[in-house]
Amino acid sequence: MDASTELGDFLKSRRAAVRPEDVGIATAPARRRVAGLRREELALLAGVSITHYTRLEQGRAAGVSDSVLDAVARTLRLTEDETAHLKDLARPAARPRPAAPRAPHAAPSARRLLAAMTDVPALLLDRRTDVLAWNRLGRALLAPHLPEEAPDTPAARPNLVRMLFLDERYRALYADWKEEAHLAVASLRLVAGRHPDDRALAELVGRLSIQSDEFTALWARHPVRTCTSGSKSLRHPAVGTLELGFENLCLPGTAGQRLIAYTAEPGTPSDAALRLLAATAAPAEPGLPALDPR
Repeated sequence: MDASTELGDFLKSRRAAVRPEDVGIATAPARRRVAGLRREELALLAGVSITHYTRLEQGRAAGVSDSVLDAVARTLRLTEDETAHLKDLARPAARPRPAAPRAPHAAPSARRLLAAMTDVPALLLDRRTDVLAWNRLGRALLAPHLPEEAPDTPAARPNLVRMLFLDERYRALYADWKEEAHLAVASLRLVAGRHPDDRALAELVGRLSIQSDEFTALWARHPVRTCTSGSKSLRHPAVGTLELGFENLCLPGTAGQRLIAYTAEPGTPSDAALRLLAATAAPAEPGLPALDPR
């Protein structure tokens, strides 16, 4: 993923999304050959020279100032996340020559924390959404069709974005798959802007671009958004519909690893369904059969 190319493509996508009439430009639609604003119109509205802006859209952003980027962001009506992404692409941090990538792993303390969360579905993810570890209830909620030990082998690790597009059983969990897919791609775009040298991330994007037309179409739109908490509506094959809240908890000193946990409002049908799922996911006592959720 070349940062200069990404910068130009991102700016073009956002420029095309701004209607001239929304920024006070009266035009005859039949005379316009481009969607959205022209370069010279954007430069004028932002108060920068057309030469300066053209260089920026061509990916030649060396020495660009915060004031110029902020002016462009305001004119394009970028969100806070999109503005941060613009700056990541325009001024990638100087990095040493990347070493051969090493597969991340879950620290023993993180595994103990997950195991202790017996009533809360939880997973440990890296910045690419590879599942490094999950507790018993986390697997039962999101991927009961996968082996419990799947996160322990780097080559076989589940990846939530890949599963969302390529694993029919996982994508069927989401009542609003399109919204979930948009959020997943937008979050991945943000990470890609911050880590342009991440070879494993580039390979993930490349694989998905080849294997999923839906991913390719979403990626080409350059959505950018971060999401640390919210809600999800799931259709679980064993316990039915679940309305769950989720929280992402970043673990310091772990190169972007985060713990994601899901909870239900106490006393609701979703709470009861989650308790049932916890009971069926718990290991059976010696001599007793496992509970059947049906």
